[in-house]
Amino acid sequence: MSEDARFEDGREAPLNLGALEEGDLEVISALVQDAVFPAAEMTWRPRERRFALLLNRFRWEDRGRDRHGAERVQSLLAFDNVLKVASQGVEKGDKDMVLSLLSIDWQPGEAPGGTVELTLAGDGAIRLQVEALEAVLKDVTRPYRAPSGKAPGHPDEA
Repeated sequence: MSEDARFEDGREAPLNLGALEEGDLEVISALVQDAVFPAAEMTWRPRERRFALLLNRFRWEDRGRDRHGAERVQSLLAFDNVLKVASQGVEKGDKDMVLSLLSIDWQPGEAPGGTVELTLAGDGAIRLQVEALEAVLKDVTRPYRAPSGKAPGHPDEA
């Protein structure tokens, strides 16, 4: 009998996760909350129907923060089956612009397609029209100490 993975079963190892449905994407969204990336690290390959980001994500899953401090890791976030990409609040010519990812949401359309919306800090957004949901989050470097030395905070958290 197989069981779903539980957060408590996590270990300090690189992530390599896939998303084929909304619930899977919610897990990836939680793991990339507060990730930062330069606009230059976004890639849209129309012929391959692939959109990818190389981002520096906070390791929310890391239970060893009290031992070694807050950490980030470079991760690849890729979406396949992408038909169209649109953005708002992202200066396409400003390759030095650093963006902060707040969440990823799924809006179903004509099955199995829909829209993936990446919400950015500062009222920015990236929308991916997809034929079917298929995403991957994969850590590609070793973790490193977060420059701030602490976990990101949110003013509305109690």
